[in-house]
Amino acid sequence: MKVSVIGATGYGGIELIRLLQQHPHMHVASVHSSSQAGVSLHDVYPHIEERFVLRDIRSDDIEGELVFLATPPGVSSEWTPKLLAAGHKVIDLSGDFRLRDGDVYAKWYKKTPPGEEMLKQAVYGLTEWNREHIAKANVVANPGCYPTATLLGLAPLVIQKWVVSDSIIVDAKSGVSGAGRGVSLGVHFAETNENVKIYKVNTHQHIPEIEQMLGDWNDQIGPITFSTHLIPMTRGIMATIYAEAACIVSVDRIIELYEETYKHCPFVRVREAGSFPCTKDVYGSNYCDIGIAYDERTNRITVVSVIDNLMKGAAGQAVQNANVMFGFDEQTGLTAMPMYP
Repeated sequence: MKVSVIGATGYGGIELIRLLQQHPHMHVASVHSSSQAGVSLHDVYPHIEERFVLRDIRSDDIEGELVFLATPPGVSSEWTPKLLAAGHKVIDLSGDFRLRDGDVYAKWYKKTPPGEEMLKQAVYGLTEWNREHIAKANVVANPGCYPTATLLGLAPLVIQKWVVSDSIIVDAKSGVSGAGRGVSLGVHFAETNENVKIYKVNTHQHIPEIEQMLGDWNDQIGPITFSTHLIPMTRGIMATIYAEAACIVSVDRIIELYEETYKHCPFVRVREAGSFPCTKDVYGSNYCDIGIAYDERTNRITVVSVIDNLMKGAAGQAVQNANVMFGFDEQTGLTAMPMYP
């Protein structure tokens, strides 16, 4: 089948093309950019051998049954209705359709929200927890990178009500590629090298996305404390999650819950007791690795969840969702083992 990528010059876009080039059932028919139309993608990314010519996003020659929108927030809300009307299905990586409440989107993203009908049509694409709806969807809202790591790490505990509802604290860290390819002082080498910075304190746009899904799973869950930090590395997210246990548990019992929960989820790997993942363990892969601890002294559960922000946090999960949408095996094109070191 033919697919198109809009926003092909960003890190998420080029990662999509890398994955789609090795997918046995999908062929990249066209790539699009609003800023570099007419330029060869090879000139933007010399490591790409195939000479794709970037087409204007406003052109009518977007090809394929499926379109990936790897665009900044605000773009896909404009283009998705047009693409649907032209007969394409859409996977949006931007965040425009993740929040069901347009007012909440406007508050956190500071942009005009999509129309209500489009929001109703969009399906949240956390693959492990929404396969049935994704398979029937015309529009999939690919989750954010931080929410993917956090929600996969929290889901079993929240659904089973094993944690106190108002005790969740998430300390999350991301590599610099999460900020995109644009140049700014915040991601300047001299500013990030040998430095760790907290940012968007209590204002990160992924907070309502996480809370929305947690509320779907357990209506007793209220606001969470969620902090993000920029780490001087290229790829990776580590979400260290803390919550007070609501019942008598042990680390072995918690691990059994996670193993049972994710036994049919090939991209979620649960560590044995005493073993905790690092970001290098999933580098360049679509895996989410989870480690768990329980402190009897404080009655607190700690969950460590790691992903590659450009893979499971963006392009990898988008391809995983595409596989589900079109009836392919979920792992198709995504089975490469992580790169190390």
